[in-house]
Amino acid sequence: MYNSCKQVSEFSLEGEILSQIFEDGDKLKYLRISGDRGIEYLVKLCKELRTSLSLVLTPGLRVKVAGEKQHNLKNGKIKLKAYSLKLSESENPAQPQVDTKNTPVATLTCDREIHSRTASQTAENPAKIKGKILVCQKSDCQKRGGAAVCKALENALNSRGLAGPVTVQGTGCLKQCKAGPNIVLMPDKTRYSRIKPAEIPALIDKHFVVK
Repeated sequence: MYNSCKQVSEFSLEGEILSQIFEDGDKLKYLRISGDRGIEYLVKLCKELRTSLSLVLTPGLRVKVAGEKQHNLKNGKIKLKAYSLKLSESENPAQPQVDTKNTPVATLTCDREIHSRTASQTAENPAKIKGKILVCQKSDCQKRGGAAVCKALENALNSRGLAGPVTVQGTGCLKQCKAGPNIVLMPDKTRYSRIKPAEIPALIDKHFVVK
């Protein structure tokens, strides 16, 4: 039955990430984004997009999001749900768009595996271990160099062809605020505190590359 109280349409916006909202401690669910006119938006990420993102979306990054807008005509509330997200060209001109509304999840996974194999052809093609790296996104860790650690992780994984097998995921507080930045390497749950960007390549080799 048609619901005359809700008006559904498409939306797209570009802006700066102000903060992330997590569910159950480490599951990214919403982004707070400041638009070009200074208007703040709360954007819910669709389930497929949340699980397929390998890029850590740190506050301060400019992104482009698009998806569905629901306008409740009774109370005037507007809900935004993103089905695609990419970095603005000023942040990363080569960053491909992640679109989950019209692309099956299996296709996204396949594309990532192909990208990983292509990147590894320029290296020595070492054996890879699948895993996940949790990076604390709270302000204390970010002030102590969390953004630089995220960038170092991204570079180390890409250079080794591990961007598909190993994902980087922002997480909530890891309870070691004064010892930040904090990361946890899964699946063995190894925690590293006061981690420095220069130490990242050796950790990636130790935990995710089979010698």
